[in-house]
Amino acid sequence: MDVSLVLEYGWVLLILIGLEGILAADNAVVMAVMVKHLPGNKQKKALFYGLVGAFIFRFLALFLISFLVNVWQVQAIGAAYLFYITIHHFYKKKKGHQEEALLSVKEKEASFWLTVLKVEVADIAFAIDSMLAAVALAVTLKPAGWFQIGGIDAGQFLIMFAGGMIGLVMIRFAANKFVELLKKYPNLENAAFLIVGWVGVKLLIFTLSHPKVGVLPHHFPESFLWKLIFWSVLIGISLAGYFFSVKKQNKRYSKEEAS
Repeated sequence: MDVSLVLEYGWVLLILIGLEGILAADNAVVMAVMVKHLPGNKQKKALFYGLVGAFIFRFLALFLISFLVNVWQVQAIGAAYLFYITIHHFYKKKKGHQEEALLSVKEKEASFWLTVLKVEVADIAFAIDSMLAAVALAVTLKPAGWFQIGGIDAGQFLIMFAGGMIGLVMIRFAANKFVELLKKYPNLENAAFLIVGWVGVKLLIFTLSHPKVGVLPHHFPESFLWKLIFWSVLIGISLAGYFFSVKKQNKRYSKEEAS
């Protein structure tokens, strides 16, 4: 292969990895919140099973991307679900329900597999954005000219596949870190659920801007204005939640030391 072609492919792959890393941040918070209610040993297991399923789905998505682009209902369902778990969290907290403590062993086992299923559904909603970003970058590359995979040049396909898989690993790695952070700072939970709701808004924006829905301009989700709004709010929630949690944690430690 031509050296210039190798450099071009390598450069695009680096850009794609960086993009996947940015996309992984908010996705990982959602995953961490979804598995948080499980016992510690099952949290990583649920994320791992989700990783396996997402790996298979993203591989298939590369072949089905032209079809999936038109299925706006996937992101609409994802948005609705994220809104539901956010509202449910604050409702349950307000009512003071302690449902988790009352679950039987059998119900907790069912909860584990239900959680894995929810992680898979969320992965599907997130995967469409991720794969579209990968396709948009990969098609700018000069075809390697080896052979075709699913109607796509093999070189371009491999770049899309590598970027998507690296993105998945980033999400899972970050999700594990977020789970640990939520354990260390329990008061961070409310901020995490607010972020989940805000990511739901992101999926809703993608749904409303879909050509078949047409409520918002098609390119609005990619506009500078929306990205500025989304990341400003996301970072604002994160920082406010973190500083509030640390402050509350320090007060608790001070009280414990005083007593």
